[in-house]
Amino acid sequence: MFRPKLLFTSLAALALGACSPQDPQAVTSAAIAKSVILPTYTRWVEADRQLAVSALAYCEGKETLETARADFLHAQKAWAELQPLLIGPLAEGNRSWQVQFWPDKKNLVGRQVEQLVTAQPQIDAAALAKSSVVVQGLSAYEYILFDSKPDVANAEQKSKYCPLLIAIGERQKQLAEEILQTWNNTDGMLAQMSKFPNQRYADSHEAIADLLRVQVTAIDTLKKKLGTPMGRQSKGVPQPFQADAWRSQASLTSLEASLAAARTVWEGVDNKGLRGLLPSEQKPLADKIDAAYAASLKLFAGNQRSLTDMLNDEAGRQQLNELYDSLNVVHRLHEADLAKALGIQLGFNANDGD
Repeated sequence: MFRPKLLFTSLAALALGACSPQDPQAVTSAAIAKSVILPTYTRWVEADRQLAVSALAYCEGKETLETARADFLHAQKAWAELQPLLIGPLAEGNRSWQVQFWPDKKNLVGRQVEQLVTAQPQIDAAALAKSSVVVQGLSAYEYILFDSKPDVANAEQKSKYCPLLIAIGERQKQLAEEILQTWNNTDGMLAQMSKFPNQRYADSHEAIADLLRVQVTAIDTLKKKLGTPMGRQSKGVPQPFQADAWRSQASLTSLEASLAAARTVWEGVDNKGLRGLLPSEQKPLADKIDAAYAASLKLFAGNQRSLTDMLNDEAGRQQLNELYDSLNVVHRLHEADLAKALGIQLGFNANDGD
């Protein structure tokens, strides 16, 4: 017997099912992957393509040392912006060390570059890829362009180091392009952060948890990159040569770029970041994290001195302490309060035991 009322009820249920709101964690994971992470990886690839062109132009005498150094700083900043986004292939298989070797407690970069230019004076990118990670990336590139020992302002010295400089530029370009391609593959990270379940994540909550873990580890690493040269691990004795990018005096600008990138994951585009996952009753926490990012970034922006210079006087050291404390606030809010509010168990991070 035909029951129009029952049919209507069934159709209504189907319509409601079709209009049901998407899983907010899945929406956020996909949005962060597409609108925050992917554009940052793309800028990194573009910066490394320019680095490869720059190395060749500089070594052919078509570009000044100042321009070559500026291209390095651009690539260094693009890499710094990736620090809070090291999720997926770039975080695996020591790949990040192939881009930048830190910490370098025993000047391995300087020593191994010198050994390599003597042992393989005409090295190319293919041979470099089989060499130590210490000499493949930005740390070795920075050593050649900025350290006093290579002294590339001298034409004879420049010709000695140029094959390695060109090889590093090409190696970094190839690595960046390879990583971006794996992100965009059919079953790459972009797909894995957008549709669930998949081979990496059982559900969207796992992806959000992974994003937060990477954030927490990255902000903790920023504290280490600042605290180590300040002497926080050496009984208050400053260790300026333990800073990230100390030769180019880019330590603080790199830290600032990393922190600003971390904030993009928190805020998202069109409020589709981690912040948007907090329910309305958690607004006080969201406001706290907003304020913590703003306060720390304001301290970075207000400083015009290099890290090495600031370690030399009491006023500078006090400013560095304030910077460190501000990073610590951002870190603790993510590690404890935000993780709890999102129902995420963080477990150990990559820096535990350092």
